[in-house]
Amino acid sequence: MVEGPTADEAGFRQWVAVRSTPLRRKAYLLCGNWHTADDLLQETLIAVYASWPRVASSRNIDAYVNRILINKYVDDRRRPWRRERPVDELPDTADERASSAFVEVEGRDSPLARALAALPVTQRTVLVLRHTDDLSVEEIAHQLDLPAGTVKSRLSRGSEAIRNDLERSLAITPSTPESTGTTEGPR
Repeated sequence: MVEGPTADEAGFRQWVAVRSTPLRRKAYLLCGNWHTADDLLQETLIAVYASWPRVASSRNIDAYVNRILINKYVDDRRRPWRRERPVDELPDTADERASSAFVEVEGRDSPLARALAALPVTQRTVLVLRHTDDLSVEEIAHQLDLPAGTVKSRLSRGSEAIRNDLERSLAITPSTPESTGTTEGPR
C-alpha cells in the first residue's frame, strides 16, 4: 500500500513540491495568463494549507485540490470587484530573462490560449479537466457536481469552438478530397 503525504507541514511541502507544477499549468489553462494563474495557485495552496491535516487524510487529495482551484477560478470570474487593486509603485523590478521566457512560451501557446480564453468558463473548465488530468466524463461530472450529459455537451461544444477557432487562426483546412485535389473515393 502506497502511503500519501503526512498531515504535518513537511507533508504539505512534499506534496506541493510534486504537484505545484501541474497545478500551475492547469491554472494557466483556465486563466490564459501566467500572472493570474500564479495568483490562483497561491490562493488554492493557502486554502489547502489551512485544512491540510484533514486534506492529507482524504482518499483523493488531487480531486479535492482541483475542486478548490476551479471554485476559486469561477469565484474570481464571477466577482471581479473582489480582485486586488493596482498600486502606484511596483515593489521590485522584472527579471529580463523571465520576461523573454514568458514571451517564448506565450508565443508558442498563444493560439490555443486565445481559443481557450474565448470559451465560456463552463466549457473551459471541463476541457481543462479532461485534457490536463485525463478525467473521464463521470469523474468531471462528480468533481463539478453536474450531470454527465451536461459535461458531455460542454466538452463537445467547447472542443468544436476551439477546433473552429484554431482552424481560422492557423488557416488549417480539413483534409477532404476536394481540398487535396484527389477525386478518387472507395471503389
